[in-house]
Amino acid sequence: MKRGFYTIMSAQFFSSLADNALFVAAVEMLRTGGAPEWQRAALVPMFALFYVVLAPFVGAFADALPKGKVMFVSNAIKVVGCLMMLFGTHPLAAYAIVGLGAAAYSPAKYGILTELLPPSQLVKANGWIEGLTIGSIILGVLLGGQLIGPKFAPMLLGFDLPLIDTGIDTGPEAAIASMIFMYLIAALFNLRIPRTEAPLLPMDRPFALVGDFSQCNARLWADKLGQISLATTTLFWGVSGNLRYIVLAWAGAALGYSTTQASSLVGVVAVGTAAGAIIASMFMKLDRATGVIPLGIGMGLLVILMNFIDNVWMAAPFLIILGAIGGYLVVPMN
Repeated sequence: MKRGFYTIMSAQFFSSLADNALFVAAVEMLRTGGAPEWQRAALVPMFALFYVVLAPFVGAFADALPKGKVMFVSNAIKVVGCLMMLFGTHPLAAYAIVGLGAAAYSPAKYGILTELLPPSQLVKANGWIEGLTIGSIILGVLLGGQLIGPKFAPMLLGFDLPLIDTGIDTGPEAAIASMIFMYLIAALFNLRIPRTEAPLLPMDRPFALVGDFSQCNARLWADKLGQISLATTTLFWGVSGNLRYIVLAWAGAALGYSTTQASSLVGVVAVGTAAGAIIASMFMKLDRATGVIPLGIGMGLLVILMNFIDNVWMAAPFLIILGAIGGYLVVPMN
């Protein structure tokens, strides 16, 4: 792998880690603020909102500028979302802005791989990217839970800036402020991403982009393998996104866990997920990608079995297996 690939991986890891730690902090901010349950669950679709709304435009934006610059701007948008949350904007609206940054980040992250690496290395590269991404999702939830917990929250709140009243008075606010620094670390890696020789493509008019996006979408869905890839990854990320919140709520209901304890349990999935993605990158070939579809069916059945688990000694190995299946599934499908 070229050196620039590892820079991309580092930037992706820290950016995604902050996204998911911020999610837990936002959940706790809503909970302690007395917000109804539906608002906490609504954080998931609010984050995904701009992925859908801006789908026709973010790819063209990523092709119009150097990919590293696009990723840097995207991280800057995420910092704005954090600041909005700290300065009184409703967490749902602020987290949607963070989702806007993530939506702009995603096509640049995938697009630069095809510019930097030969086709023979794309499955392997995607294995590492997906392993890091899914691992950062789980570890981010774990990190967020610890930052709002009774051990680290007082430590964060103990930091004072001379002559400046930051207005940060709660554990969730301190965790959100910490995520700003995490995004800045990701931004520093973004600045080190090499400029490839791929030509930049000027953005077309909005209506033309919508038309082109619709034609490309129709062409992908008309292709038999394209149907499988799109349907599988759509369902996978839909389930994964919702499971971030569902597992937190499930751990509270089934095991009596607090948000911090529940996030620690979610963290064990990272072990299986990373292992599954790495194994797929090593042994899975693109022409056999459809062979992983039965794993998706098995993953669905395993999720249902969560209803029958009522102790942590069953929950931990179960979630590790669930993560491993997910990691192995998503790499060839992408």
